Amino acid sequence: MRSATAFAPATVSNVAVGFDILGFAVEAAGDEVTVTVNEGESLGVVEVFDATGTLAPDAIPLDPARNTATVGLLKLLEDLRPGFGFDVRVRKGIALGSGMGGSAASAVAALVAANSLLEEPLPKESLLPYALAAEAVACGASHPDNAAPSLFGGLTLIVPAEPARCVRLPVPRGLLAVLVHPHVRVDTRDSRAVLRPVVPLADHVRQSARLAGLVAACYTNDLELLRACLEDIVIEPQRAALIPGFAGVKRAALEAGALGASISGSGPSVFALVDSEETAARVRSAMAGAFESVGVGEVDSWVSPVSDEGARVIR
Repeated sequence: MRSATAFAPATVSNVAVGFDILGFAVEAAGDEVTVTVNEGESLGVVEVFDATGTLAPDAIPLDPARNTATVGLLKLLEDLRPGFGFDVRVRKGIALGSGMGGSAASAVAALVAANSLLEEPLPKESLLPYALAAEAVACGASHPDNAAPSLFGGLTLIVPAEPARCVRLPVPRGLLAVLVHPHVRVDTRDSRAVLRPVVPLADHVRQSARLAGLVAACYTNDLELLRACLEDIVIEPQRAALIPGFAGVKRAALEAGALGASISGSGPSVFALVDSEETAARVRSAMAGAFESVGVGEVDSWVSPVSDEGARVIR
């Protein structure tokens, strides 16, 4: 039977100052999904293989209506009715509750693989609503700041509209991301539950100025402006307590030369942006060491450019 395997990269959402509207793809990690055509008209076999070594047994539901890799596929089959169904095998390269966009990556990879098997594949832009349907099941809300950069690649600004508009921002030359994941799980629903529903006007103004400054820094290739703007005064202070040793990890990154550091998505992963490979190596070591110094067990870390390509078929 015909089959295709797609890779979708991990993502860093929010990027400190762009809560729910900004994210970038990280080439160093991601999920792979293999989709095989079957003779039915819906989803058949659903399997999950853990490549991270962190998943508890039965941690991911195999019910297609509850699995983030298959929710979007169900809707795709319902809308298009291609006359066949799919079997799905997920290779999880992103740990659950890591703040690295794992649910979005699984959904995106499944859709890109399945789309390539259609007689008339849809443009990538048409796949985003299906990925957001999966995000709603996983997180309780269909925010595109993980799904959009995983699907399209790059540093992506999501402009609220109907449908949402995704704007690719230029990435300053030489910019690298350091991403450190302690083996601690923080579920997105829990991380959102700690947020206050009201933001003081003064904080809103300061945060808006930082977001605008970050966008300007990208277009002008101004790393010093970027450094000045990578400071989250709204979301990070509310979520910091969910991450063991966060203050020390951030301080270690800045002291080692990072332009800025903050929580990746809902956490517990922490990202830093740097301007050279030499600095990246120092920052990576410093951040991992800071986590280990507070008794966090295993820590995974990566250095990666912003992924320019996004999700794609690899086999």
